[in-house]
Amino acid sequence: MKRAAMLGIFSVGIGVYCLLPYLWFALTSWKSPAELTAIPPKLIPSFHWDFYRSALEERGLLRYIANSIIVAGTATCITVAIGSVAAYALARFQLPWTRAYLLLLLAISMFPQIAIAGPVWNLLNHLDWLNTYRGVVAAYIALSLPLATWILTTFFREVPHEIEEAALIDGCSRFQAFYKIVLPISAPGIFTAALLVFINAWNEFFFALIVLTDPNLQTLPVGIALFPGEYTMPWGEIAAASTLATVPLIILTLLFQRGIVRGLAAGAVKG
Repeated sequence: MKRAAMLGIFSVGIGVYCLLPYLWFALTSWKSPAELTAIPPKLIPSFHWDFYRSALEERGLLRYIANSIIVAGTATCITVAIGSVAAYALARFQLPWTRAYLLLLLAISMFPQIAIAGPVWNLLNHLDWLNTYRGVVAAYIALSLPLATWILTTFFREVPHEIEEAALIDGCSRFQAFYKIVLPISAPGIFTAALLVFINAWNEFFFALIVLTDPNLQTLPVGIALFPGEYTMPWGEIAAASTLATVPLIILTLLFQRGIVRGLAAGAVKG
């Protein structure tokens, strides 16, 4: 019991340590301008809406949110669709190089973005895709597809072959067996991959910065980073915007945490 209590206290301490910066930023967003610069700092804010109103009305935060929804949602749908087909092929058609190819996909997903920034920018420039949604979506798909394919392959491998064979005997084509049998059974893994891709696209900054220079197309991370003025640092507006940008991810994680944990755990055990 003593060891369990110590472990619980340690876990709570780690959680508080990780959440403290985000909690401080959230509290900062509710302060008044006077409280923001108060010495010593005021821990409990007076809950003013000034910074949120400024971020939404004067800084164009709603436009950045809409852009992020479009970009992250489109990239997630296309990545999961392509990754599912590729993962099914890798899982069902065992070839001598499949294992090496999966390891290569995992290695590619860990490649530093700065190393490929130049070629990606040149390619998008030649396609005339700079300052377009399709340009940044294409970059996000390229970044997320290897990891999504690797995750989905693990789940598709665990779908019993006998179920597909029975469907094929009953008259289903290979593609019908894929979307009628394999996809529903692998729903936890597909959802896990989709959520990870969405979070990565929602938070991605580097490629959004170099591809989207038009303020009307910029996503949340870039828009918030460009809040500072020439002589001032609007910490209140930055805190309010960052809080609003984090809320959708927190809600998604809380609503679907069981599915996320089940999906990741299943992939780890079954792989």
